[in-house]
Amino acid sequence: MMAQQENGRLFEDTLSVMTLGSQFDEESSFGSDSEINGFTSSRQTDKYGFIGGAQQYSSESAQEVPLEVLRHREAKWLDMLNHWDKWISKRFKKVRLRCQKGIPPSLRGRAWLYLSGGKVKREQNSRKFEELDSMDGDPKWVDVIERDLHRQFPFHEMFVSRGGHGQQDLFRVLKAYTLYRPDEGYCQAQAPIAAVLLMHMPAEDAFWGLVQICEKYLPGYYSAGLEAIQLDGEILNALLKRVCPPAYRHLEKHKIEPILYMTEWFMCAFSRTLPWSSVLRVWDMFLCDGVKIMFRVGLVLLKCMLGSREKLKACPGQYETMELLRALEPRYLQEGFLIHQVLELPISARDVEREHRMQLKRWRKTHGELSYKSPPRMHGTRAIMSAEPHTRQDLRQKPTIVVHYPVPSDTKSEFARVKKRSTIRKASNPTLDIPNPYALPTDPKPASLNNQTQETTSNNQSNHPPPSLQQSLLTTPEKTPSDPPASVVPPPHPPQPPQTQPSANLSRTPPPPQPSPKPKPAHPTEIPHSSNPAVTIQPLSLPKDSSNTNNSAQLTDPPPTTDSTPLLPEDTPVNGNSVAAPRVPVLQISCESVGSEDTYL
Repeated sequence: MMAQQENGRLFEDTLSVMTLGSQFDEESSFGSDSEINGFTSSRQTDKYGFIGGAQQYSSESAQEVPLEVLRHREAKWLDMLNHWDKWISKRFKKVRLRCQKGIPPSLRGRAWLYLSGGKVKREQNSRKFEELDSMDGDPKWVDVIERDLHRQFPFHEMFVSRGGHGQQDLFRVLKAYTLYRPDEGYCQAQAPIAAVLLMHMPAEDAFWGLVQICEKYLPGYYSAGLEAIQLDGEILNALLKRVCPPAYRHLEKHKIEPILYMTEWFMCAFSRTLPWSSVLRVWDMFLCDGVKIMFRVGLVLLKCMLGSREKLKACPGQYETMELLRALEPRYLQEGFLIHQVLELPISARDVEREHRMQLKRWRKTHGELSYKSPPRMHGTRAIMSAEPHTRQDLRQKPTIVVHYPVPSDTKSEFARVKKRSTIRKASNPTLDIPNPYALPTDPKPASLNNQTQETTSNNQSNHPPPSLQQSLLTTPEKTPSDPPASVVPPPHPPQPPQTQPSANLSRTPPPPQPSPKPKPAHPTEIPHSSNPAVTIQPLSLPKDSSNTNNSAQLTDPPPTTDSTPLLPEDTPVNGNSVAAPRVPVLQISCESVGSEDTYL
């Protein structure tokens, strides 16, 4: 059993880290990094990605947000991100309040990039990271970076594998920063900052987030000499004298300099000190309001650990006091308690700046001028947005997954803007003229299909007789001598062009009975000749049903046909110069002729 300390808590590592070098190479893409290093299902991974209980107590002490509240907050943050410049300039207090409540985990990486100003920086320096990533770094810094990679959150599933994708991206970000700021180079405290950013965003976004933290939030922290962190240590000590005098006197009595206990707190932004749920909440407020949040967190920890006489009696000397500050009590690190105390502490950015000016004067009297002149510190998002000019295009969100839907070229846009009253009205959908496949002969036809229908009908008539006529020839019995002639066949003559006369509309109601034994033709329409002169069609007639006196039962519900071939009653005579006309078939014949080409279903 070996004891490991990760993020301020001791835990027993009950399972050694096994490597599968005999089966898989460490840089192989087989499975996840934890699988390659032998972490099986017995080592549980918490919701933050830590394996083997390194953050187990943090998940128990974290505040669980109901799912409905979380979805409501996500909708609010999406609206803010879509109109970021307006929210920062006009409703920044609301943005600060939502950061204090906690950014939704699904939008935390994107929100951090907007809060830090990394989004604008990335858009204004397009292709810069790719250029730096393709370059060879300084061998001096590259060697130091490679030695520090495996030390950054070794129990997180992203960085657990040597040579895994997490460590590769971390190396790319840190090497690119040394090329971006060669005068500053690399500091070991930058690695955990970059690792936290990589847990929430891609490598390029993490690089610009690191640039903003090093240049705007904590300028001079990672330069040679660490003069800026020493100066902030004096500021923390002066603020402690005002907030908690007993703790200040105890530290002064034992001559414990702030640089001895606050260096890791501030340079790593408490990422190695607090439980992970508390780290995320502190970062949400830190990127919104600036370094004053760091001072508040440090003051709360000192006040809780050294703020009472009973606690001061437990650490009578310098060694005991330093051990107490290294092993902070978990109850003071819980998310709910810590965030509440941080928000209640009355320390503003103006207080920090006032103490900074006073301590800078003292520094110059005792140490002289600063060897590294860092740029002025920006206190939060609003100051960064005001100092750096940007356009609305720089803040526009660019999704990584784009789905293109086919849009018809002849249709208008879904919404049409109307200038009147500055409203947006939905445009009416265009009406498409779609023909009815089951239309009756009396229904009007679309104009676009009228010409095509007439051409098709004339071609069908010129090439072959109507299918209904062919069906009549196949199914009609022979004529008996007692039947009267239905038509007179003229002598053979050359074929004449078809003459089409408008036909009368058929009614679905049966006509009244005729008193005359010879009914008048209801549809005197000439039927065009066949286009083939070699074919002579003899007229045939159907046997008259003796039980039906008016022949109306067969006209009860005729099947729909084309307009060029109208239906006639069964005993209707035709003109002498035409071929036999198609008659209204009986029910059996109607069923057999349904599948013809010229019949609409």
